[in-house]
Amino acid sequence: MDYTDLYINGAWREGADKARFDVINPATEEVLASVASAEVADADAALDAAEAAMADWAARTPRERSEVLRKAWELMTARLDDFARYITLENGKAGVDAKGEAAYAAEFFRWFAEEAVRADGMITHAPASGARIVVQHKPAGLAVLVTPWNYPAAMGTRKIAPALAAGCGVIIKPAGETPLTMLALMPLLEEAGVPKGLVNVLPTKKTGPVVDHMLHDPRVRVVSFTGSTGVGRTLLKSAADQVLKPAMELGGNAPCIVFEDADMDTAIEGTMLAKMRNLGEACTAANRIYVHEDIAEDFTRRLTERMAALKVGDGTDPSVDVGPLVNASTRDKVAAFVADALAKGAKLECGGTVPNGNGYFYPPTVISGVPETAECVKDEIFGPVAAIQTFRDQDDVIRRANDTEYGLVAYVFSEDFKRAMQVCERLEYGMVGLNRGLVSDPAAPFGGVKQSGLGREGGHEGMLEFMETQYISANW
Repeated sequence: MDYTDLYINGAWREGADKARFDVINPATEEVLASVASAEVADADAALDAAEAAMADWAARTPRERSEVLRKAWELMTARLDDFARYITLENGKAGVDAKGEAAYAAEFFRWFAEEAVRADGMITHAPASGARIVVQHKPAGLAVLVTPWNYPAAMGTRKIAPALAAGCGVIIKPAGETPLTMLALMPLLEEAGVPKGLVNVLPTKKTGPVVDHMLHDPRVRVVSFTGSTGVGRTLLKSAADQVLKPAMELGGNAPCIVFEDADMDTAIEGTMLAKMRNLGEACTAANRIYVHEDIAEDFTRRLTERMAALKVGDGTDPSVDVGPLVNASTRDKVAAFVADALAKGAKLECGGTVPNGNGYFYPPTVISGVPETAECVKDEIFGPVAAIQTFRDQDDVIRRANDTEYGLVAYVFSEDFKRAMQVCERLEYGMVGLNRGLVSDPAAPFGGVKQSGLGREGGHEGMLEFMETQYISANW
């Protein structure tokens, strides 16, 4: 691997105490690389660099910032295969899925290149006082970005691109399991024209102390985190001390509701996408699949056929559909969910057995008749397991779908558009896929309600998360 040190102020360097940690290939359990581990002193150096670089960057015209982001999109699009390879090696996902993530990640640079010139304000005439109300958006300040392992490229670009579009400098802390993709992005950003010091990357095995230290630095004004709700709560407590602007994309427990009038082909394709994109290791993955009793048998049979036909193996093999899970603990948790559901009366339709040999593999699995007491109904499965339940009454399935502390995304399949829209509006979720198994789009505001987060990523809203609104009252 070419890039394994910290990236601070446009230079590669060891950590302050020269500590390193291993990155493991989840398909082989072999060491891919030894990566530098940042300390608090390295965080201070990164903050110094970002502060200095941001002064010039924020003063540039929106068009200048836009052109740099546009160039980053062009360069990354030309190198999708290279980034897909990094993703597969450190995350495990199959080649096609990895290439899809790389393209998705690059698109954030193009989208926010276009949004950079659209931080629109307004001028109005105050009705009572007669003063002019001038409203503008300004860069909020330095941003600390903390990303998860399930999308090593996209979760970084989804934060870096809007921050740069807004005029902010950033320090990104990638997941310890998957730091290589984000480190490999840095030479590309240099080539695109991103100034030295504006983007800094701090892989570390001391995430808590390093991130907490940065969140208590008065120069930091934004914290953007994607990950579990538990960690998000901890970061919010730290952010409260400095009253930071938080953008939190947290856990999910997505319901997928298939009504009796759904187009079966659309429902199967959509459910496969919602469940198996990224091997189910996504907060947007369909976690609870509710199927109307009248079509449950046919739906289960067809979904089982599709899941059982998927080829499992090392994602570097282009014929493979499903790679390994990211680590042993994730695989073991998925296996425990299945065992718990079966012990409580669910039926195993396919899969369900951990294969022998190296690698953190778990086969595509379908379990039907899953009871409400099963642990997989209450928590994110984060793996290739489709847990099917049935329903008859519309009001009842809406109640069951909403019966969770999470509210990120839901999926609805029905050919009755009026009914489907009524159901969507009653679902307590920040996003709903209607007859679609994919909601993620750089042009759309991604985010949830309840314990699934605060703020939005993507869309116009994504850039505003890194900006502050200023109001000027004047007479002329």
